[in-house]
Amino acid sequence: MTTTPSTTANDSSPPTSPIKVATASFIGTTVEYYDFFIYGTAAALVFPALFFPGSSPLVGTLLSFATLGVGFLARPVGGVVFGHYGDRIGRKKMLVISLVMMGTATVLMGLMPTYAQIGLAAPILLTLLRLIQGFAVGGEWGGATLMAVEHAPPGKRGFYGAFPQMGAPAGVGLATIAFYFASKLDPAAFESWGWRIPFLLSAVLVMVGLVIRMTIDESPEFEKVRQGTDERVKLPIAEAFRRHPKEIFLVAGTYLSQGVFAYITMSYLVRYGSEIVGLERPDVLMGVFVASVVAVVLYAVFGALADSWGRKTTYFIGAVAMLVTIAPAFVLINSGSPLLFGLALVLVFGVAMAPAGGVTGSLFSMVFTPEVRYSGASIGYTISQIAGAAFAPLIATALYAANSSSVPVVIYLLVVAAISVVSVVLLPGKIGQADPLDPPAQTSDATARSTSPSVSA
Repeated sequence: MTTTPSTTANDSSPPTSPIKVATASFIGTTVEYYDFFIYGTAAALVFPALFFPGSSPLVGTLLSFATLGVGFLARPVGGVVFGHYGDRIGRKKMLVISLVMMGTATVLMGLMPTYAQIGLAAPILLTLLRLIQGFAVGGEWGGATLMAVEHAPPGKRGFYGAFPQMGAPAGVGLATIAFYFASKLDPAAFESWGWRIPFLLSAVLVMVGLVIRMTIDESPEFEKVRQGTDERVKLPIAEAFRRHPKEIFLVAGTYLSQGVFAYITMSYLVRYGSEIVGLERPDVLMGVFVASVVAVVLYAVFGALADSWGRKTTYFIGAVAMLVTIAPAFVLINSGSPLLFGLALVLVFGVAMAPAGGVTGSLFSMVFTPEVRYSGASIGYTISQIAGAAFAPLIATALYAANSSSVPVVIYLLVVAAISVVSVVLLPGKIGQADPLDPPAQTSDATARSTSPSVSA
């Protein structure tokens, strides 16, 4: 059936500038990841006592981190649904829906009664809301990344693609500083109502993000696909697996260390630093916040450098940096010094992850052809989250509890980092080679079968 392109206000108005789209993607992903990450901080600090009070402290923490991981189980579903409709009806519409859905679930968490008030229904409702968060964020990353990358001028995909990636550490930073100030309250007040403040603040942030997202144009590359009669596919997710099965799983393996290290930093190490190392809770949270600020800045720097170095080269540097810094970082963490604890987080989360984090969006999205790009990138990304980040804090907690040592945790992280190093090497493209200025769109079945994605990786 022939698709007739719709006439919109954008047809007669100047297109949205790339920097405005990139900024909107950054703000939107910051809000979404703020919502998603405050759960991780709360799971480490207050949820064990408020929602699993009948358990021992260790079991309560394990159960709390398990609900954190449950949210990731919904991410592939969100990636499939949002990817399908993002490739069929547009990136922008899906981003608006995901933002509203995420904000609603987060505000409801802030209003949740605890186990003491409604019993077993409390952790059940908490888990259901976490599933909604996971579903929403499963479609966020792909859409925001594509909006920035597909609006970018030739030769600048790395720089503009870094903006939605910057939203992840920015969201961590906002979530952490919100809990930092809340934790300054009297402990009884913090556990009674103070922990709810970061969740309820989401309503304001979502409104800001929503207004900004409504003002930008649809992706120009999607508009080209929508106006073509042969380029749109009925089932983008199936077509993505048909055309790019290897690339989907290599994307998952490549992102594995980045996702795991992020959740270890902002969730597991918050508990580890305060309960195992013995640091004050505000000192631990401030360390995460400073590392997040450094990451936001360096993501932009390495995104820009990737336009000269090549996206695959830049990501490889980050993957290797994570591999070699994690063991020294734990030496600093275990020192018992707040300063060295913060330095360790900056070393790993702020510096080592930055080359990979800054180029993730542009590298992964350019692996796939435009008409299945939202689906392919989202599914590869969310597979990685389930396989790695979802239960990383739970695994780390269990490893330490079983051995009373951080050495098994470090070994676990080294294995994860090694998988990512191998995966990025196997992605299309060559390390040490710059990317083409404007990769050609591969749209027809014949082209998809005969042209390697390496030209755009």
